[in-house]
Amino acid sequence: MTFSPPITAYTCVCAVGRGRDALRAALTGMVGGLTRFDDPVGVLDTFVGRVDGLDAVELPTDLTDYDCRNNRLAELTLRQDGFEDQVRAVRDRYGAARIGVVLGTSTSGIASGEDAFLAWSGEGPLQPDFVFEHSQDLYSLSDFVRRRLALGGPSYTISAACASSTKTFIDGAQLIAAGLCDAVVVGGVDTLCETSLRGFNALQLLSPVPCRPNDADRQGISIGEAGGFALLERDEGGSGTSLRMIGYGESSDAHHMSSPHPEGLGARLAMADALEMSGLRGGQIDYVNMHGTGSHLNDRVEDRAIADVLGPDVKCSSTKGWMGHTLGAAGAVEAAIVLTALEAQIAPGNLNLNRPDPEARCRPLMETVPAALRHAMTNNFGFGGNNCCLVFSRDDAR
Repeated sequence: MTFSPPITAYTCVCAVGRGRDALRAALTGMVGGLTRFDDPVGVLDTFVGRVDGLDAVELPTDLTDYDCRNNRLAELTLRQDGFEDQVRAVRDRYGAARIGVVLGTSTSGIASGEDAFLAWSGEGPLQPDFVFEHSQDLYSLSDFVRRRLALGGPSYTISAACASSTKTFIDGAQLIAAGLCDAVVVGGVDTLCETSLRGFNALQLLSPVPCRPNDADRQGISIGEAGGFALLERDEGGSGTSLRMIGYGESSDAHHMSSPHPEGLGARLAMADALEMSGLRGGQIDYVNMHGTGSHLNDRVEDRAIADVLGPDVKCSSTKGWMGHTLGAAGAVEAAIVLTALEAQIAPGNLNLNRPDPEARCRPLMETVPAALRHAMTNNFGFGGNNCCLVFSRDDAR
């Protein structure tokens, strides 16, 4: 890879807490954040990864038009780990017009649209406080964040199902490599809504217990909500960080709207391309954060793809047992997990894994363990055949 951007800041908020310290404590303590869903109509029997306190979050007074659950979570996430201060520093250094914003989401503020339709009388317009472009519109998230951070570079939203925010890292790196930006805020936010929960229920994918990826008795997915951001910068040396993105791979297997290719073709291509770009061999990847949703087909297909591309002995795990599948935010949150693992020198366990699938070729970690990590990979495979893989590294290990 000719360009490996340093990651000079990152943060996330999810069901296990706010910021990197809370994430690290949850990973090392093997303590998850899934809770039973309180279904207002009493139909769904499932668990969710809910972020507490969002109702109390207030947006800046000049941005109250953007008020919705999704943008409240974005606001809460921006406040963690000094992230907005880091962005302010690079804005002062490069200028606002040289900093881009590329974010991912799958549902954006659709919960506001759901509420508006519930309150609708059936005649005339929807309630006047519902403004589509500032809530349900996919660009609402990126528009809110660029205004919130006073940035003027390229700004757009990627919506590619569960690979949405993973792809923002790739686009951010490409914007910098092309000379269009000096830094890019990447990441994603997705929040709980009826559309997601009842849609996955219609697909018969929701688990009645906290999800247990890679377990022989796995019963499906737990949906969560989360926000995650990272700051990619051009490489000037002396960036003050040892973390870099050194490779990526993308593919679209176009096999089925909601099922992966049965042989994991797209997953294999994405991982192989990421390896090639990073200049690494399969045996040099020290840890893989699996997409691992907890569905029977997804976990089996990914297991085989990882074993074929990286070897069956690579340390691996799915971390969705902590916060659930956060859909369009999954890539950002799981990138934060991998970056935390590289900094803390730990390999996260696979929460809720009690009986490993006897048919699996890989052996996911059942507990978080100390590990000498140099290079780590994260996978996200979304509906519609959207496959994405990132490789991160520590400078002092290369």
